[in-house]
Parts: sequence; C-alpha cells; structure tokens
Amino acid sequence: MAFKDLPADARPREKLIARGAGALGDAELLALLLRTGTAGRNVLQMSQELLDTFGGIAGLLNTGLDDLKKIKGLGGTAKRAELTAVLELARRAMAERLKERAVFDSPDAVKQYLQLHIASRPHEVFAALFLDAQHRLIALEELFRGTLTQTSVYPREVVIRALHHHAAAVVLAHNHPSGGVEPSRADESLTQTLKAALALVDVRVLDHVIVAAGQTLSMAEKGLI
Repeated sequence: MAFKDLPADARPREKLIARGAGALGDAELLALLLRTGTAGRNVLQMSQELLDTFGGIAGLLNTGLDDLKKIKGLGGTAKRAELTAVLELARRAMAERLKERAVFDSPDAVKQYLQLHIASRPHEVFAALFLDAQHRLIALEELFRGTLTQTSVYPREVVIRALHHHAAAVVLAHNHPSGGVEPSRADESLTQTLKAALALVDVRVLDHVIVAAGQTLSMAEKGLI
C-alpha cells in the first residue's frame, strides 16, 4: 500500500498527534524524521530498512555519516546530516543525565549509555566512564581498540587518564562484537589487574560492564568485582 493510501490514523504524524510519541514504533518515529521515501518505497519501508541494516535503534545510534550512504535515498547530505544530528542529541542527552546524578542512582541509564556508544561496534572496544567523588559522570573515553577477539589494555594508560580527569572512581566497559556478554577468564583477570593498579592512586573500580547488541552484563551485579 502506498503511503498516501494509509488510513489517517495509521500515518505516523497523525498517530503521534492523536496518541502521543509513545504509541509509535521505531520505524514510525524514524519516518517522521526522514519525511519522504524514494520511488517505489515509502518512508516507512525506508525507515525499516535502516533499522534492519544497522541492528535497530541501538545500532543506528552507533552509525556514522558514511555508513548511512548504504541506504538508498540517503546518498545526499541533507537527510544524513539531520539523522546524524538527532542521534548525537540522543547520546548527549544520556550523558547529561549521568552528569547530573550519581551513576548508580540510575544503573539502567549507564547500560543504555554504553549500548549507545559501543555495543554495535564491529571491533572490540575498551572504554572507561570516569566519575567524580559523587559518582557523577566526568567523561567517557574509548581507550583501546582491538580485533573481534581481543584487545590489548595497558593499566598504566588507564591510570594516566583517571588522573587526568581527577576521577575518584571508574566504570570499565567493553563490547563483545561476536555476541554474548558472559565474562571470560581474561575479562576477570583484567578487571582485577586494573582494580589493583587504580587503587594505588586511590581510584575505585565500581563495575566492569560488558555489552553486545541488545545485551548488557554488570560484573559487579554478578559479584565479580
């Protein structure tokens, strides 16, 4: 069915006005942002292709300008720029929330924030959330990148960055591009090594979070910290 032939209450704009944004699915919300589709493909179909190609909203939030060129109809710069701007606003909104309140007052927000930033990367990334004495976010830094199977993490560099930010605590994080979030023995060993190194400069490791597409595991919640 052509988009113009949809019943009025099935069109995203009218549906949002009548029932609120929460009533819309992900593809419908994207359709409002994109506004138009391409020849033979309406904007809802285009939006669904975006979600399918990049692994849903979480994957889309990790997508750059060049990656969006893969989608027919996004070859021009205007729509890609608008979409990228909205995705960046979502990341910044989440960061502001973590900067305003203690990280562990909102553990789900931490997991969502890490999902937005590193879950869908094609390579392994090791990152750290640097926190102040009230456990509010100072900064997120991606410290090391590796292959699909391993990352070299240097404790000295993590300590240097913690001191640079005058951090009182850190939350460590890395992704598993191949899926699954169960920590390996190497993950557990690395966590203990970093915990000991950071303790020497009076910085606490509060957690080590492992993320994959749609999955998150807290080593602290598992009793592994």
